[in-house]
Amino acid sequence: MDFSAYIQNEWSWVVLFMMAVFVGMSKTGVQGLTILTIPLLAMTFGAKPSTGLMLPILCFADIIGVSYYRRQAEWRYILRLLPMAVAGFFLALWVDNMIPATQFKHLMGACLAVVLAVMLWSQWRGKENVLIDKWWYSPLFGLLGGFTTMIGNAAGPVMAIYLLSTRMPKLAFVGTNAWFFLCVNYLKLPLQVFAWHNINMTTLAIDACAIPFVLAGAFLGIRLVKYLPEKGFRIFTTIVTIVSVLVMLLV
Repeated sequence: MDFSAYIQNEWSWVVLFMMAVFVGMSKTGVQGLTILTIPLLAMTFGAKPSTGLMLPILCFADIIGVSYYRRQAEWRYILRLLPMAVAGFFLALWVDNMIPATQFKHLMGACLAVVLAVMLWSQWRGKENVLIDKWWYSPLFGLLGGFTTMIGNAAGPVMAIYLLSTRMPKLAFVGTNAWFFLCVNYLKLPLQVFAWHNINMTTLAIDACAIPFVLAGAFLGIRLVKYLPEKGFRIFTTIVTIVSVLVMLLV
């Protein structure tokens, strides 16, 4: 099978495999790592093709995450988010038809910038969130999550902000996150196959090569989540996310 349309050099494989490791780690508890690879993937493979390469890997890793945390989900929050998340898919498709392909990467960067601003605001306010009981709060995050995940598989920070605001226990946080993204990512598959045409047999074959790295990342995530200092990791992730957003917007 000819991979040359996607794999230009050895660096392309390095980026793909690094993303696979980070996805595996993110799905088993080391939250936030996936977003760090999104700008690099977009620059290496192109913004829209990169989402097609990444989504099947996310779907595979979702199964691992759900298998490990299968009994930890808070389904009432998932059901509040899902309807508007699906609406966010179609909003993303509509917006995509209005912008040229060259601007898609900048749109991804703008989405990440908005999410970053909300994340920093949430951290500045602390854990208390007086908006959590408002009727529009969950639908708004569902819409934003669906939009950002469709545009660039970048809804991780959106969900992190929302779930942190519910003040649920750590394992419930990870389990609810895993189940939500399992539902969302598998719902996205038909749209990316038939609407964006960026998932095909070639991309699936390339993704198959990354499966061992997803498994390795999942193992590392399970092992490391107990030992990583949460505050230090959050600061590190925030700094790298700022750099990622700037790269997406300016390069």
